[in-house]
Amino acid sequence: MAKKISNSFSNKELLGFYEKMFLIRKFEEKAGQLYGAGKIGGFCHLYIGQEAVVTGILSSIQSEDTVVTSYRDHGHILARGVDPKYVMAELTGRKDGISKGKGGSMHMFSKANRFYGGHGIVGAKFHWCWFGFCS
Repeated sequence: MAKKISNSFSNKELLGFYEKMFLIRKFEEKAGQLYGAGKIGGFCHLYIGQEAVVTGILSSIQSEDTVVTSYRDHGHILARGVDPKYVMAELTGRKDGISKGKGGSMHMFSKANRFYGGHGIVGAKFHWCWFGFCS
């Protein structure tokens, strides 16, 4: 017989999860439009359809925990609490972007939010954990 699983989240927390997923979806839709219009250079790896993944994962860790991602990092950095205007500025290559407009879609970082994110090389982030960065 299957064990019954209970929900330990309050209605306020559940609403917060929904709002975070909605923000990520709307942000990514706009980013897709801007990419199509040529306003975002290079690659733009969207996170559409994966909003629940990052929302669930980040709800299970603490704010002082470090986050390292692969190349689809827009959703992660937004879920980590970075202001969307700085993320969009980064995507569009502006100096007020979260990585001064130099990281683009794949290389966003925020020391204040303990987000050391996007690494496009498969497996590139694992060595950090071996050397104690992720502990």
